[in-house]
Amino acid sequence: MNTVQPLTDPELISDVLDYLRESNMRNYMLFSIGIYTGFRISDILRFRVRDVTGTHISIRERKTKKEKRLMIPSDLRREIKAYVEGRSQHEYLFQSRQGVNRPIGRSMAYKIMRLIADEFRLDEVGCHTLRKTFGYFHYKKNKDIVLLQNHFNHSTYKVTLRYIGELQETMDTSMKHFKIF
Repeated sequence: MNTVQPLTDPELISDVLDYLRESNMRNYMLFSIGIYTGFRISDILRFRVRDVTGTHISIRERKTKKEKRLMIPSDLRREIKAYVEGRSQHEYLFQSRQGVNRPIGRSMAYKIMRLIADEFRLDEVGCHTLRKTFGYFHYKKNKDIVLLQNHFNHSTYKVTLRYIGELQETMDTSMKHFKIF
């Protein structure tokens, strides 16, 4: 399995969002919910309209079986409201074209991320990029690694720092002008 990295350039993320908004609303919303919530793709794909129409998203994580409750940022809430308008509460948010009311699978989500990577010539991109991108920007804004560690269910804050690429970024910065003499 290849390691993926967060997207750390706000301008790039804005370009990706613009591209997805123009080409495919489902993919745009998948990407948006991923970077604004930090949930795993396996949990996001199970969302139904009813799960995202309030002020919070409450889930039982598939991997850890732990309960999670996260407030939906107001910008994302507006986007979701427009996206689900006229849809039934029981409908999956990210529907497949295969069958009636079936969610897309992980492989399709990965194809969406690979499409983005190809379009923008990005390396080290996959479904986990969404989660890591959330973590990276959440940490940069709040500087609360323990809060993020709790959200990700990581055992230590060091794991979380490595996960979001912060340790590597700090090391790279320290090496920029490093010299012995």
